[in-house]
Amino acid sequence: MASNLKLFREEEVHNDWCPGCGDFGILSAIQMALADLAIPPHRVTMFSGIGCSGKTPHYIRTYGVHTLHGRVVPFATGAKLSNPELEIIAVGGDGDGYGIGAGHFLGAGRRNTDMAYIVYNNGVYGLTKGQASPTLKGGLKTKSLPQENINEGINPLAVALSAGYTWIGRAYAFDAKHLKEMIKMAVQHKGAALLDVLQPCPTYNNIHSKDWFAGEDLGTNNPRIYKLEATGYNGVVDNHQDDSEIAAKKGAAFIKMQEWGDKIPIGVFYQENRITFEEKLRKRLPSYAAAPLSKAVLNQGTKPTADVQPLLEQLRVL
Repeated sequence: MASNLKLFREEEVHNDWCPGCGDFGILSAIQMALADLAIPPHRVTMFSGIGCSGKTPHYIRTYGVHTLHGRVVPFATGAKLSNPELEIIAVGGDGDGYGIGAGHFLGAGRRNTDMAYIVYNNGVYGLTKGQASPTLKGGLKTKSLPQENINEGINPLAVALSAGYTWIGRAYAFDAKHLKEMIKMAVQHKGAALLDVLQPCPTYNNIHSKDWFAGEDLGTNNPRIYKLEATGYNGVVDNHQDDSEIAAKKGAAFIKMQEWGDKIPIGVFYQENRITFEEKLRKRLPSYAAAPLSKAVLNQGTKPTADVQPLLEQLRVL
């Protein structure tokens, strides 16, 4: 694994994250996961939005695309549909994905495109001085806020469950070993996978700090973070044709997703094998089944899925 790990480490780009940032743990876990999976770097494409997390592709030796704020999911989806042979990993912050990109976040679950979406969740917009993000609980006041957060926070796992994601997990940035295994499962899952990573921001979120997750304020030497797999919890749907089992597993997952406070679960909350968007396209479009867009050769027996020539004529300026 050590030799494979070198393939994914970018040594020539200076890293400018704050000291103690949870992003370092996520970066290391992604590199270790790719090394373990032994995927050739040229078959991996990483996409990011805007924010501290958006720099992640800069530090990993794969193809990388740094996109617009909140738009990482549509870019990643387009790449997967164009070339299904690629391993697509999208990364973004909670503000990027659950706020500005909320519509795209929902759409990815409905489509069930085969991709892994890793969200760095720290409750603040860290790159722009710590404004409250969509996941910060209502009534909390971090160091950058003049008053308590006036909005209620969303539960991204519950939203993902409702939207239709077929793999939903949570991990912790300072448990890199467990995080690595979670990333591997998300990448290997065939369908839309959401991995929400609790990522302490040491600069702007002084409430949900590394010490807070460790439970030091409780005085019980009992960390808040605990692993679902250690409790016997099983969120995997065994028979995806059984609607009653799906409903029962979703119900149990939804209840478990509400735990927050003195105890915070991490692990796989829900998993279901369901037909992906690419598989649906293959059934509907013969040309796509014969060759995806990245391999289609026009005028040699394949046809484009849309004729854009009329639009180009409308936009012609000369």
